[in-house]
Amino acid sequence: MNKFTSKVAAAALTMSLASVSVQAVADSSKPIVIPIHNWSSQVVMSYVIGGIFESMGNNVSYVPADSSGVYESIRLGDVTISHEVWEGAFGNAYYTAMEKGGLIEAGTHSALTIEDMGVPNFVIEQNLCPGLPNWEALKGCGSVFATADSGGKGVFLDGPWHVDAETGKNLFEDRIGALGLDDEYTYKQTGSADALWAAIDSAEAAGEGIIIFNWTPNFTDSDGFYFIEFPPYFFGCRETEGGDGACGSPRGWLKKAANYKFPKTHPMAYKAYTKIDFTTGMIGQMAALVDIDKMSHEDAAAKWLADNEDVWMAFTK
Repeated sequence: MNKFTSKVAAAALTMSLASVSVQAVADSSKPIVIPIHNWSSQVVMSYVIGGIFESMGNNVSYVPADSSGVYESIRLGDVTISHEVWEGAFGNAYYTAMEKGGLIEAGTHSALTIEDMGVPNFVIEQNLCPGLPNWEALKGCGSVFATADSGGKGVFLDGPWHVDAETGKNLFEDRIGALGLDDEYTYKQTGSADALWAAIDSAEAAGEGIIIFNWTPNFTDSDGFYFIEFPPYFFGCRETEGGDGACGSPRGWLKKAANYKFPKTHPMAYKAYTKIDFTTGMIGQMAALVDIDKMSHEDAAAKWLADNEDVWMAFTK
């Protein structure tokens, strides 16, 4: 996005917020600290929620934060909120911090979540591995998902996530072995979400199969994506929970967390925060503005706020 269009987007946000903040009085001069992680919907939503708080007269600051470690930061008061708590990825860290004290739950989004390995539409449409998305179809299909440097094995391609900080165990490496797929498949990580999307584009252009980590809500919801149907998750099936790892990921909730002092320091902002409720479609829209339309995260938030004033204004009442 060029400087002119960036200024237009910023102006649209300013005008939209100004129309509702004339009478706004800040809860506190202390800033509300919002974390920035490393996937598009979370970052855009950070600026969307920050914009809502600013419309109410509050000060907001943004800090880069580890997506698992942020719950300890919230508990200690260094960060105020976490607005995308994914059950599958962060449920354990979230509840661990809550049990220690200092972190509270502030509601649950309407959106439900899936975080797992799967394949883009074209893999199914071209029947590259007959029987997918049933996981047992992967047996005998390893070569379809091999890359130039995988030694003939199919690859489960992940982002820079899913390594348990305490044990060093990796969720998907564990699963490959537990399901007896390690003779045919191996595991690799990319450095970012953008690298995952680039890998999908490259595989499609080459007519090659790809197994990749993805999640919903995400911009890929509109493109079409099939999550592989692994054996159902239950608590205790993962190695980090005492199991053997032969299970898929949970189909779970998307919660909001806050520091326990937030309701006292910023009562009106906290009240609005508890009302904030995004659907799968809304969150996918936020991500698509960055990953498809190639807007900056800040400009994407400005556009989303300008286009959806009727939605977010209701949260502030």
